[in-house]
Amino acid sequence: MAGESDVAAQDLMLIDQYLDACWMEKGLSQNSLAAYRRDLLFFARWVFSKSAVAGLMDVDEDAVLAYLDARGDQFDRRSTARCISALRGFYQYQVRIEALSDDPMSNIELPKLGRTLPKVLTEQDVEALLDAPDIDSPIGMRDRAMLELLYACGLRVTELVTLETHQVNMRQGVVRLIGKGNKERLVPMGEEAMNWIERYVKEARAEFLSSPSSQVLFPSTRGNVMTRQTFWHRIKRYVVEAGIQVSVSPHTLRHAFATHLLNHGADLRVVQLLLGHSDLSTTQIYTYVAQHRLKEIHALHHPRG
Repeated sequence: MAGESDVAAQDLMLIDQYLDACWMEKGLSQNSLAAYRRDLLFFARWVFSKSAVAGLMDVDEDAVLAYLDARGDQFDRRSTARCISALRGFYQYQVRIEALSDDPMSNIELPKLGRTLPKVLTEQDVEALLDAPDIDSPIGMRDRAMLELLYACGLRVTELVTLETHQVNMRQGVVRLIGKGNKERLVPMGEEAMNWIERYVKEARAEFLSSPSSQVLFPSTRGNVMTRQTFWHRIKRYVVEAGIQVSVSPHTLRHAFATHLLNHGADLRVVQLLLGHSDLSTTQIYTYVAQHRLKEIHALHHPRG
């Protein structure tokens, strides 16, 4: 990460002001804000090291192009695209508040990104993964309930690990979530996930609580909110135990949730609502995944495939 000591104090202030505006106006997640800040700090540090450029507000198009050229092949196209998006947003904001008259990013285009299909588990792989935790232990019972809920609702990992008891309505069978952009959505859990959550709450949750008044549904072994990294390590362990050969991340179950729904005839707009996507085009990637899987099955099993 770019060191703040290598960045002009004025530039640090401008970056933080812009990110505050992003949080207030767009409701960006903390992860997105951290990524933007990291990209802007890298650029500001580079600007600070160049005597010909006094600071971020003195940057012109040539300086930006020089920076992107200096990045070279250190970063892939997706990272470069995110960097350009961060810079574009920063300078558009400066123009909007009339701190700048000219936008140095106005003629700089994003690199073209190929469509990357997310890795998706088969339904058999999902079953094997869900069966992997040892439910005779409190940790295994907790992890089984987490995996069941993650797959049943297509949650983001941050939504899962920060979930509180009042967000789960067992009577109505839904989870109330506040996603990106501070948007609320209700997602059905299904009987299987509900059964595992009920069993976990009765048999194991108390083992993790540091305080009886804690509202965290799935506490860590220290009784606090579990980190995304901790849950990722738990999943990696179960992937190995289940003998799954596909590369798996916590987000993989979200992908599986969406793809399996579409495979079984769900409407795309319903899947969009369940995932909490603001734009239908974001959800459409899963139709390509489903089509890609159908082609693989046809090639494998059809006598003339």
